[in-house]
Amino acid sequence: MPKLPALALSALIAAAAATGARADEMARAIEIVQGKCFICHGVDGESASPIFPRLAGQNEAYVVRQLRDYKSGKRVSSAMQPMVADLDDADFTALGRYFASRPTHVHQVEDTELAQVGAYIYKHGNRYSGVAACASCHGPSGYGTNLLPRLAGQHAQYTEKQIKEFNSRARTNDNMVMHTVASKLTELETKAVAAYLAGLK
Repeated sequence: MPKLPALALSALIAAAAATGARADEMARAIEIVQGKCFICHGVDGESASPIFPRLAGQNEAYVVRQLRDYKSGKRVSSAMQPMVADLDDADFTALGRYFASRPTHVHQVEDTELAQVGAYIYKHGNRYSGVAACASCHGPSGYGTNLLPRLAGQHAQYTEKQIKEFNSRARTNDNMVMHTVASKLTELETKAVAAYLAGLK
């Protein structure tokens, strides 16, 4: 049997090691999720209560940054601080990759007319009040970026609460642009955008 060239053999060994490392990482994430996260966020990141964010499909780097901020105290939550206290950066990365890999679902919008208003604000903003289009940062489909969260499919109640916390400066660990945007949104616009986003996949 012909032997593989040394370079090819090294590549195969490295790939196998990487696969094994990724499997170990996924196993660690599942262990943490089953021990802590599932209580509020569900095993697959599909939280049943609108007061907790859906994490399924959330951007990996964004999840990692939020977990780091909770641990450092940059983002404050009486529920989250104890959950991350004994976790490290490797755990945060594992959780970020795990939740990013979870399937997302389409969720029914309760008030379709309100969501239509939200669709306009999200895509075009409000030039009369100076509200920028949400899509300019979070993308046309609400998928966000490594730095910005995926908003598509998020619980409307949770999204609304976050916008209000940006407005009141109760949340300061993220993009400062959100403080300005949130301060210009009316109550109706806030609810409308949240309703629209909840129905995106």
